[in-house]
Amino acid sequence: ARFRGCSDDGVRITMESALTARDRVGVQDFVLLENHTSEAAFMENLRKRFKENLIYTYIGSVLVSVNPYKDLEIYTKNHMERYRGVNFYEVSPHIYAVSDNSYRSMRTERKDQCILISGESGAGKTEASKKILQYYAVTCPASDQVETVKDRLLQSNPVLEAFGNAKTLRNDNSSRFGKYMDIQFDFKGAPVGGHILNYLLEKSRVVHQNHGERNFHIFYQLIEGGEEDLLRRLGLERNPQQYQYLVKGNCPKVSSINDRSDWKVVRKALSVIGFNEDEVEELLNIIASVLHLGNIQYGGEDSGNAYITTDTQIKYLARLLGVDGLVLKEALTHKTIIAKGEELKSPLNLEQAASARDALSKAVYGRTFTWLVNKINVSLAYKDETHKNASVIGLLDIYGFEVFQHNSFEQFCINYCNEKLQQLFIELTLKSEQDEYEAEGITWEPVQYFNNKIICDLVEEKFKGIISILDEECLRPGDASDFTFLEKLENTVGGHAHLTTHKLADGKTRKVMGREEFRLLHYAGEVNYNVNGVLSCTHSLCLVCPQVMCMSNNKILTQCFDRAELKDSKRPETAATQFKTSLAKLMEILMSKEPSYVRCIKPNDAKQAGRFDEVLIRHQVKYLGLMENLRVRRAGFAYRRHYETFLQRYKSLCPETWPSWQGKLADGVSTLVKHLGYKPEEYKLGRSKIFIRFPKTLFATEDALETRKHSLGERVTYHVVLAWWRGILACRRAQRRRQAANTIRRFIKGFIYRHNERCPENEYFLDYVRYSFLMKLRRNLPKSVLDKSWPTPPTALIEASEQLRKLHMQNMVWGYCKRINPEWKHQLEQKMVASEIFKNKKDNYPQSVPKLFMGTRLNGEEINPKVLQSLGSEKMKYAVPVTKYDRKGYKARPRQLLLTSNCAVIVEEAKLKQRIDYATLKGISVSSLSDGVFVLHVPTEDKKQKGDVVLQSDHIIETLTKVAICADKVNSININQGSITFTVGQGKEGIIDFTSGSELLVAKAKNGHLSVTAPRLNSR
Repeated sequence: ARFRGCSDDGVRITMESALTARDRVGVQDFVLLENHTSEAAFMENLRKRFKENLIYTYIGSVLVSVNPYKDLEIYTKNHMERYRGVNFYEVSPHIYAVSDNSYRSMRTERKDQCILISGESGAGKTEASKKILQYYAVTCPASDQVETVKDRLLQSNPVLEAFGNAKTLRNDNSSRFGKYMDIQFDFKGAPVGGHILNYLLEKSRVVHQNHGERNFHIFYQLIEGGEEDLLRRLGLERNPQQYQYLVKGNCPKVSSINDRSDWKVVRKALSVIGFNEDEVEELLNIIASVLHLGNIQYGGEDSGNAYITTDTQIKYLARLLGVDGLVLKEALTHKTIIAKGEELKSPLNLEQAASARDALSKAVYGRTFTWLVNKINVSLAYKDETHKNASVIGLLDIYGFEVFQHNSFEQFCINYCNEKLQQLFIELTLKSEQDEYEAEGITWEPVQYFNNKIICDLVEEKFKGIISILDEECLRPGDASDFTFLEKLENTVGGHAHLTTHKLADGKTRKVMGREEFRLLHYAGEVNYNVNGVLSCTHSLCLVCPQVMCMSNNKILTQCFDRAELKDSKRPETAATQFKTSLAKLMEILMSKEPSYVRCIKPNDAKQAGRFDEVLIRHQVKYLGLMENLRVRRAGFAYRRHYETFLQRYKSLCPETWPSWQGKLADGVSTLVKHLGYKPEEYKLGRSKIFIRFPKTLFATEDALETRKHSLGERVTYHVVLAWWRGILACRRAQRRRQAANTIRRFIKGFIYRHNERCPENEYFLDYVRYSFLMKLRRNLPKSVLDKSWPTPPTALIEASEQLRKLHMQNMVWGYCKRINPEWKHQLEQKMVASEIFKNKKDNYPQSVPKLFMGTRLNGEEINPKVLQSLGSEKMKYAVPVTKYDRKGYKARPRQLLLTSNCAVIVEEAKLKQRIDYATLKGISVSSLSDGVFVLHVPTEDKKQKGDVVLQSDHIIETLTKVAICADKVNSININQGSITFTVGQGKEGIIDFTSGSELLVAKAKNGHLSVTAPRLNSR
């Protein structure tokens, strides 16, 4: 379904050119197999290609990938560029072709895509998903932000592998969980985010491993690579043999795995993803606590009750998990029963206590893994709100169909998942074929295929499906067991054609089935499932001590174990129902996207390069449903092409179409195939394409074309023209090299003679240096008079550079001055005076700089007409409201300060209270703080004056600047720190004390001084 558009438009150039070598390397598309129903022919084609290191083959749009178990030089950047933007069938099959085709379809069709990767453990699913991520990281548009997202997408892999992968008998890096990752792209096609969903983590591996297998990688990485201080804090030893959860597989070290190196990769990846040190420490505390849980040992009392014999582990666990040690100890040896609203504690026996310990370990690790995935999702989240509708490509890396000697509940879930995926695949493939036929006006011929809906319904149907029966048995009161579940299964669905048990089977089947097994007939074959432990596997209430975990001080565990769980009276869903629900959501996600498929095959169990185990591969071909896929794809026409491309390629085979066809394309193709002798049942002509039913028809046409090429001498002509054109290109390259060499030679010689007088040897270099400087100067000329920057000139241009700098500055100054109006000039002059007086001296001066000085702060209506009459002919230059402080008692009184050409006048309503001639003004004092208090000092011998005047203005900088300009007393303003002394009367003095405070306050102090407190606005 996924590659429909590309197979329509694409000219299978590489494929067709390889058809003549098909005896040696097979065909690149299984659809072109003549005997497509033969499994032997399928296997032989796969073997031929594998022996030639051709690990990729198509089934229509499906990519079949065989793990080579060695490095192949087909994943370089050059290979990525080769597949970038190229039609799907124009190059040989490759994972990059699938990746690029999904990306281009997403960009052009604006529809979300997904790539489904399946196969058994060791088949290369994880590597395939890595290659796809690497392809997008290299070939997609990039920016600094995008690079961060790319790094996080790539670095999420080693973290998830450390916590979710393990060494198994089949694979040294086996993914023990299913993963669906969405990669989000913005409107430019750049990866900007991601989101991961995880399915069915194999939690049982935490507490048990088969012989020759290991626990999850992170445990060994921590022990081998962790620093000594870290291990000491976690209470761990650098020896995996000391931990019960790590010795059961008897395989602590693996030659192909470097745990110490992987530890460094994981720590770096956690940092890139966005984990802080506290989160890493708490995460490692949890990992260490799982190992300590495994080392808890129990003893049995005479009554049969269990007790813990290893108190040291409890101490470590209490600290690492952040819980009370006594409460934890109690929870690991007792179970809580609620009867009639009353909580009762019941002791556990040895077997129950060990199960409780293991259940806690699995729950802690499983929920921590889910938290880790959520944390990575937060790091990958697309944060740009302006483009919420990001396009998406999903990657599904999920376990393939599994059949073992002993198949448990986990295999049941895995195979159920594959049933659903097979159902989805067949539906979408048939729909794609049908849509294409209808678009071309060709009659759709219904395809007979096995519809596995009957099996899916058997598993998931409400009330009478296997999962519903399992839930009933899990949650019903009474002594439910694995065998009561089997009995219920026999009674409910015993008559189903796709299910049987030992009890219901015939005599022949009973010989190969155990009494504790039931058999399902899947699309891929029969599988016997053992019911032993199935209830304990699916029961989600197995956690004995949720109360303890909910009280943890570990921030990660508080998110993993919500306190709301304790209050929720509803019984939680079983693991089977949870998986069924999550699988249904996954199907919804996949149905909303255009899918592509990658089917991975493991060539042998020994992980050896070049070894082709036919029995093992035939087993996987069957369980991956590849023959069924091929049969559905070949049910109609094996090959289809647009008229134009078909005619262009094969026109030389017919005299009427060679060398060119002038009529309609459909008529030209019809003429060509009639000349070639195609029979009516071998082909159909659609609206824009020709459909060829049998590969042998195509092969015969291709062989005829190869023969025709020789007779026409096209190859000779091609090589002659190619040689001539290559000669032209070589001459042009040689000429460019000569010109470049001459230029470099002149430049080097000029550099050597650069300090000499101008001569033929250095004139090119000197001219270039001058030109470069002038061009640089042109680009970097200062834009304002305040910009003093200037490029450094070469020695020969120092004088000219200085002249240019002066001329440019004069020009900027002239232009600036020309633009200044008289009002602004007057304003700047006043600001210059203010700067001279107050800059770096008065605290509130910086706040006054951006504020324009006013011509006056009082208009004509606010000044009493009698005052103006009293001033007579004296012109008023500035007026401002002020507060005057009495010389005795410092009582504040509102006044007006008027400035004329000759004097300063203090006015109370209609009275001129005091007139101070500028000639007699001795000076002005003001503090360095942010207050507005100032003192006008007058001569004491002048009987008209009663003493110095203490005033306060809200516009202190402006007021004193005006006074200084009017009185020509710029140098007579004294800025004091601490206090100001002033004359009160004949022979008497007063003092104003200034201090810093939180707010402005002016009052008489107890010592008789005037106290002024002002806030500090700027630090100097």
